Amino acid sequence: MKDGILIKGLKGRDFSVDPKDKLSIKIAMLFEGQCTIGVYEAIKKYGYTEQRYYQLLKLFEQGGSDAIADKKPGSDKKPIRTKELENQIIRMRFLDPHASTDILTQKLCQMGYSVSKRSVERTITEYGLQKKLIR
Repeated sequence: MKDGILIKGLKGRDFSVDPKDKLSIKIAMLFEGQCTIGVYEAIKKYGYTEQRYYQLLKLFEQGGSDAIADKKPGSDKKPIRTKELENQIIRMRFLDPHASTDILTQKLCQMGYSVSKRSVERTITEYGLQKKLIR
């Protein structure tokens, strides 16, 4: 690897780490900070703060590499507006175009869906199912 971060070996061998691999970078920094060049040289080399270094070290000691791996952004909760629920909202809107979002929400709750009025409004807006005003 040509553009990697180089870790100097004790026996004259070097080890290269891909700078795009965030997990490898964190592990290499912790390794070098704890075992070879020291904490201050490691944080300078890898561009982390001392506070973040010790946060990563604590996480690594508690949970290994899984604990310091970057998590995907966003919520871990399952979305309320599933495709099935959106289809039901659209179907109900076409069956009764004059029903308010309050009524649609109430009917959906009676059908066993746990949905808020705001979620129904968002779906109607996203699919362009608003009532047309006649002037």
